[in-house]
Amino acid sequence: MKQVRVVISGRVQGVWFRGWAMEAARHHRLDGWVRNRRDGTVEAVFAGAEADVAEMLEACRHGPPMARVTGIECFDHDEPVERGFKPLPSS
Repeated sequence: MKQVRVVISGRVQGVWFRGWAMEAARHHRLDGWVRNRRDGTVEAVFAGAEADVAEMLEACRHGPPMARVTGIECFDHDEPVERGFKPLPSS
């Protein structure tokens, strides 16, 4: 099992990135969450099988059709993650 926290930058708000991330994470059977941040980035935690997390990170490099991802910062995440994948309020 692997857990990561990511911060995705570029044109990622107002382009359905969170909704896309929720669908993609559920498709990859991942637990975690996603939220917009006030600085214009999107933050997410992905937890699951290492291969599934890797596939999700690769998918995030492109995002939904209207997104323009310019960067992804990835950090190890050791805090407990609830089952399922959900949106969180903006931070």
